[in-house]
Amino acid sequence: MPFTIITDTSANLPTEYLDREGVAAIPYGCRYRGAEHMLTDTARFDGRGYYEAMRGGMAVKTSLISPQSYTERFRERLAAGEDILFIGMSSGISNSHHCAVLAAEALAEEFPERSVRLVDALGASLGEGLLVMEAVMARRKGASLEETAELVTALRARMCQIFTVDDLMYLRRGGRLSNAAAIIGTVLQIKPLLKGDPEGKIVATAKVRGRRRAIEALAERYTALVSAPETQTVGIAHADCAEDAKYLSSLLWKSRPPKEILTVMYEPVTGSHVGPGALALFFLGGENAREL
Repeated sequence: MPFTIITDTSANLPTEYLDREGVAAIPYGCRYRGAEHMLTDTARFDGRGYYEAMRGGMAVKTSLISPQSYTERFRERLAAGEDILFIGMSSGISNSHHCAVLAAEALAEEFPERSVRLVDALGASLGEGLLVMEAVMARRKGASLEETAELVTALRARMCQIFTVDDLMYLRRGGRLSNAAAIIGTVLQIKPLLKGDPEGKIVATAKVRGRRRAIEALAERYTALVSAPETQTVGIAHADCAEDAKYLSSLLWKSRPPKEILTVMYEPVTGSHVGPGALALFFLGGENAREL
């Protein structure tokens, strides 16, 4: 039975990839400079200008994807005779997953013969996007909807999501850092290492001194936790710090080279919560690697 894969733009996957693989991405919206914006094409996103404006004080307000938006996108595919696998942003940092659940429940009565499987990615950016890529590969190999959903659900516990930021203000302001009190601001160039915990929440896991040391600490966590790197795509997301992303990539190639590294600019909605200068690393570790 054919099924379609749907995600949201938090997955941070290039539009070219989504188009090629037939994956739909429901857009998140944000408001800045007095206007509403929705990024539907990554190639058109001026990341440098966006994050530079944030550094200059531009305020960004984000919003949930509404149940209506999910309903419209899901109904379109169900009406075409397709089942749906939806992989969305972590419920630990957003209530959008609940909105997707409401939409799926409402459509179950309208399309009783169709199936909608929802997977809470327990992550964002490429922590979500790499799971979408795993689903695409499984579907390509002939896996069913149920088999693919079970695979992605199992991989969540292995998806390591580790990052550092220049300023904790953005995470604190959005209420997305669960243990903000564990970190000392920016005095003495103390840089936090943060991660996605098993429930998909963002928690502080360590403190290091200096930006370069923080990047090296990300690579050290990778070396310690990655499983079979030669078989997987590793993800790096940055909020306008391309040189730091290149340095991190070089460290990974030197330590335990992966099959490939996908580097992306943080899309504007997730990026507004981590702030300019954020640098994140995503990869599959061993069983329950997120607990470490």
